Amino acid sequence: MLHRAAYLPSSSGEFHLGPVRSPRRPARLSLPRRALDAWLSRHAEPSEAAIQAARGLKPATVVAGGSRGIGLAIARRFAKAGHDVVLLARHAKPLEEAAAAIERDFSVTALTIPIDITDAAAPQIIDAGLAERGFYADILVISAGIGLAGRFDSHTQADVTRLLDLNVTALTRLMHHVLPGMLARGRGGVMNIASLGGLVPGPYQAAYYASKAYVISLTEAVAAENVGMGVRLTAIAPGPVNTGFHAAMGSEMSFYRQLILSLSPERTAAAAYRGYVLGFRLVVPGVINKLMTPALRILPHRLLLPLIGWLLEPRAERPWSDAADEKD
Repeated sequence: MLHRAAYLPSSSGEFHLGPVRSPRRPARLSLPRRALDAWLSRHAEPSEAAIQAARGLKPATVVAGGSRGIGLAIARRFAKAGHDVVLLARHAKPLEEAAAAIERDFSVTALTIPIDITDAAAPQIIDAGLAERGFYADILVISAGIGLAGRFDSHTQADVTRLLDLNVTALTRLMHHVLPGMLARGRGGVMNIASLGGLVPGPYQAAYYASKAYVISLTEAVAAENVGMGVRLTAIAPGPVNTGFHAAMGSEMSFYRQLILSLSPERTAAAAYRGYVLGFRLVVPGVINKLMTPALRILPHRLLLPLIGWLLEPRAERPWSDAADEKD
């Protein structure tokens, strides 16, 4: 624990040596935000060694799955708030296009690291890529994920393993890697993108729903372990969002896509960012989704699962359509 002096973040987020009685916060933060940050850090005990290691480096918001969809929308929301961002995904070209648009629109630094985060060496590769550019991971957003639609026994073992490697193992590895440094610095955060489906079993998307239940449980539990330590840990549980995710997993014609209101990635990102800043452990974007949440938690599964299965079961075509649908 620091005593008479501490390395403190400057207005740019870099650390410098200063008296512990007059900490400086980023200049753009309002008084209520500074008060909130102080409350969330009330038990923090920054390590001088950890802060010294970050001295001269700038904080970055690192977004896994940041080239498209919810991940890109969240990266843009953090950039709008003045954060430098680092985008992670497998393919370089969409990453570069997304980063260029962020720099143009928000006048922040947006860097890219093309990487498959299921690689066991991914944390070290990301650390090295950040350090050589003069950054460290202050906030980690994990939005990368895949889904599987259909009967569980119809999936290949390779497909199920691939889902678990990305949705569960890679997320856990990255979160476990960054958390000690954040706690040692007394600042930072992790935002994990889960799903409203993580609150209930999901027939016909069984492995996907189970993986998101794990993400919610892990995030909330680790958040409870670190109350007041200066590190925000938030799980985002959106309902359907208008991205290519549902079509990619073969569920675009399922009833839930026709009957449940979908949010835009931008609205989802706005709710996620707001909840993260406020220090919420679980954020459910959208008014209707919030109203559905108590029912998902309270209703007996014997009553709920037949309805969930009816909504999720893959269909060959829509049961209804009109001219407007055909033009879209």
